[in-house]
Amino acid sequence: MAEIKRVGPFRQLRSDTSVHIQRFRRGRPVGAGRGLVFWFMPDGASIAETPMDDRDLPFIFHSRSKDFQDLTVQGLIVWRASDPIKLTERVNFSIDLKHGRHLGQPLDQIATLLTGLAQQLATQYLAELDVNAVLAAGVKPLLARLESGLVSAARLAEMGLEVVNVRVADVSPSAEIRRALLTPTFERLQQQADQATFERRAMAVEKERAIAENELGNQIELARRQNELIAREDENARTRATADAAAKKIAADAEADRIRVIEQARAETEKQRVAIYADLPAGVMMGLAAREFAGKLKSIDHLNITPDMLSTLLGDMLGRAGRAPPPAAA
Repeated sequence: MAEIKRVGPFRQLRSDTSVHIQRFRRGRPVGAGRGLVFWFMPDGASIAETPMDDRDLPFIFHSRSKDFQDLTVQGLIVWRASDPIKLTERVNFSIDLKHGRHLGQPLDQIATLLTGLAQQLATQYLAELDVNAVLAAGVKPLLARLESGLVSAARLAEMGLEVVNVRVADVSPSAEIRRALLTPTFERLQQQADQATFERRAMAVEKERAIAENELGNQIELARRQNELIAREDENARTRATADAAAKKIAADAEADRIRVIEQARAETEKQRVAIYADLPAGVMMGLAAREFAGKLKSIDHLNITPDMLSTLLGDMLGRAGRAPPPAAA
C-alpha cells in the first residue's frame, strides 16, 4: 500500500518497488512506474496502484464426477500482473488519496476470475470420469488440465495477468463416498490380516507339532536305548552267571577229584591196614585194641580180671608157645 503524506495543500506519495503506480490528471496519464515518489495536488488527480509481486490464491470448490458423485478439489494458483497498464484498464486499482488504500476490491475480483476458470476446467475434467477413475488417477491429470488451461488462457493474457504456477493438493469424495470406497479396501486388508493371523497360528501349530514330534522321537530313542542297555545288562549278568557257574563247577570238580583221591588213598591205606590185621592172631588183636582203648582213656578207676579171662589169655599164649594151659582154679 502506498504511503501518502499531506503538507498544506500538497500531498506526497511514496510507493514500494513491488507495486506499479499510474498517475492521472483529469483522466489523462501523466506518469507511471514502480517505486515512484512524487508530490501532487489532490484536485483532479487519480492514482492507480497495481501489485507486481507473485500472489498466492488458495482455492477450494466442489464438483461432480461422471457418475454424479460429489468431489472436493483443493489447490493453489500463483499469479502476477504481467502488464499493469492493461490490468488497470480492466480492473479498478484506484487508491484513496488520503490513506493510500484501494477504493474497491480488485484483488478479490481477480481471485474470483481465476477460481472460476479453475473450477470450470476441473468440472470439465471430472465430468469425463467416474469417481473410482478419478481417485485412481490421482491429482496429476487434473493438475495438467488446470496448468494448460490457465497458463494459456487468452482472456488472462488480454487482461495483463499471468499464471505462474498451479498446484492441486487433493481431490477427495464426500465422507459417505469415502467410507463406501474404503469398505472394500478395509475388508481386503482385514482379510489379509486374518490370513496373516491364520498363517501365523498355523505356523505356530506346525512348530508345536514339530517340537512334540521331536520330543516324542527323543523319548522313543531314549526308551530304545534303555531297552538296549537293559538287554545288554541282562546279557552281561547271564554271562557273569554262566562264568561264575562254570568257575564253581570247575572248583567243585577239582574239590571232588581231590576228595576222591584222598578217599581212595585213605581207603587204600585202610585196606592195607586191614590186610595186616587179618594175619594177626586174635590175642594180638585184642592187645592192640586194648592199647588203642587205653590210649583214649584219661584214667582207670577199677580193673576187674576174671579167672576165665586169664585162663583164656594164657591158653592162647601157651598154645602159640606149644604148651598146655594150666587147669583153672576151682
